[in-house]
Amino acid sequence: METSTLPIRVDKSHLVTIGERLYTESIELIRELVNNAYDADATEVQVTLAENEISVADNGLGMDLEGLREYFTIGTPDKRLNPRSARFGRLRIGQFGIGKFATLSACEQFTVRTQRGAFAAEVIFDKVEWERGGDRWDLPLRLLPSDPGQGDGTAVVLSRLRRRFDLVEVERHLLDSVPLRAPDFSVLLNGRRLIPLHLPGHRVPVLEGTPYGPVLGEIVIVPAHLASTLEMGVEVKVRQVTVRRELFGMEAWGREAARVKGEVHADFLPVTADRSGFVRDSEEYRAFVEIMQVIMEEVQRALGRLSDRKEQRRTRRAVKEAFVRIQRALARNPDLSPFGPVSLGAAEPKATGGGGVVPDGLRRHASVLPVQGVQEATSPTAPDLAATPAAPQLAKPRKRKPRVRRLTPHAVVHRVRLGETGVTCCLDHFGPDGPEASHEGTIIYVNTDHPLYLRNSRRRETQTLHLTRLLTQEISLMKEPRTPRQAFERQSKLLRDAFIDEGE
Repeated sequence: METSTLPIRVDKSHLVTIGERLYTESIELIRELVNNAYDADATEVQVTLAENEISVADNGLGMDLEGLREYFTIGTPDKRLNPRSARFGRLRIGQFGIGKFATLSACEQFTVRTQRGAFAAEVIFDKVEWERGGDRWDLPLRLLPSDPGQGDGTAVVLSRLRRRFDLVEVERHLLDSVPLRAPDFSVLLNGRRLIPLHLPGHRVPVLEGTPYGPVLGEIVIVPAHLASTLEMGVEVKVRQVTVRRELFGMEAWGREAARVKGEVHADFLPVTADRSGFVRDSEEYRAFVEIMQVIMEEVQRALGRLSDRKEQRRTRRAVKEAFVRIQRALARNPDLSPFGPVSLGAAEPKATGGGGVVPDGLRRHASVLPVQGVQEATSPTAPDLAATPAAPQLAKPRKRKPRVRRLTPHAVVHRVRLGETGVTCCLDHFGPDGPEASHEGTIIYVNTDHPLYLRNSRRRETQTLHLTRLLTQEISLMKEPRTPRQAFERQSKLLRDAFIDEGE
C-alpha cells in the first residue's frame, strides 16, 4: 500500500484570533512584553505610553538572528527545555509563545528592534500585510548598524493603536502581574519606577512543602481602616507573576475577610494558556489547596486574636467610663457604698504645712494616740507610761483576698480604687449559658458570652450603659441587703445618679 505525507496548513488569521481570545484584556499584552524582558535577563524595563503608540524597551540579552527566528515561531520548546535564564538563572515566566500575537488585539502593527553584540535588526509585524501574504510566514527583516554605546536589549513598539490605555489602569495591572520584587529587576512606567505595594499589619509567614514543590510567601492582616472588598483574597503567584486571587474559604468569614491580603508563591502549579487561571483538576493544584486550607486556619486564628485585642481596647474604655459614673453615684450616696466613703477626686489627700491631714483609717483612733511630753496632771496615781513596758501586740491575721480567676488569656481585668478598698472587674468568656454577672469579695465577673452583653456591646454607648447596670447590680449585692427588693432599690438609685449629667 502506497503512503504519502499530508501537509498541515495553518490559517494565520486563526492564529491571530487565538491570541486575541486567550488575552481578552488588551492590557495583558503589556504584562506579556514585560515578562518576556524578565525572561531575557533584563535588569530594567521602560514602558512608555504615548497617544498613538506603546513602547516596551529592556536591557536584556537581546536576540541574534536565530533568536529572532525562535521569537516568531509558535510553540518553540526552548523555554520548556531551558526553564532557567542564561545570566541570572531566573525561572522563566513564558511558556507558550502566543503572547506576542495578543498585541494585535490592541494595534495593527508592532515593531521589534533588538541588538545582541554586533548583531542588530528590526522586524515589522503588520497585521494587514501579514494576512494578505496567504500561507507565507515571511516577515520583513532589516539589519541595522550595531550601537555599542546602547548595549544589548530589545524594544517592542506597538503602533496604530485600536484602543486607548489608561495610565492608572496600566500601573495597577503591572503592580499585580510582573515580578517587581525579584532581585535585579525594575520597571519604569513613563519614567517613574514602579514600587511594589507594602501592606502594613500583622504578618503571617508562609513556608510549606508539597510533593511537587514549596509554597511560600506572606499573608497580611491589615488594620480595619484599610480593609477593602475591591481586591479581596490572597494573590497566588507562579514564577513571580500573579495568576489570580483566591479566597480559600474566606467567603464565609464575613466582613473580616476584607482585612486579609498578601501573596503566596507556588511555581509548580500548572496554569492555563492565558495565565489567568489554574488547571484545577491537576494533582498539583489539589495538593496546593490542601496546604492552603491549613495555612488559612492559622490566619483565621491570628485574625481572631487581633479582633480580640481591638475588642479589649474598646471594652477597657467602656469599663473605665462606667466606673467613673459609678464613682460619681457612690460619692452622692455614701450610705450605698460597700467600700467606705467615696470621693470624686482620684488623688489621695496630701499633707500640707506642719499639721497635715490624718488618713481616714487613723481618724477614728486619733483620740487615743499618745502625745509625747504631756502627762495627766489631775491623776497623781496614774502610772508612768514611759516607765511601763508596752504590752506586746499580737499581729492580726490577714484576711486573704480572693484572686481574679481568668478563664482565657484575653480576659479584660480593670482595677479601680473606691473608698478605703476598691473593686476589680474581670470580663471573660463564661459561655452563653453562664451567669450574666457575679461577684466574689470585691471582684466582679462579667460574662462577655452572654447574649445580652453581645447585643449591647455593638455600640459604645449601649456597652457603657450595660456595664454600668451590671456593676451597680453587683455593688448593691455586696452591701448585703436584707431583701432582693432592697438591693434592686439601691441599684436603681446608683444607676440613676451614674447618668445624671454633671451640673444638674
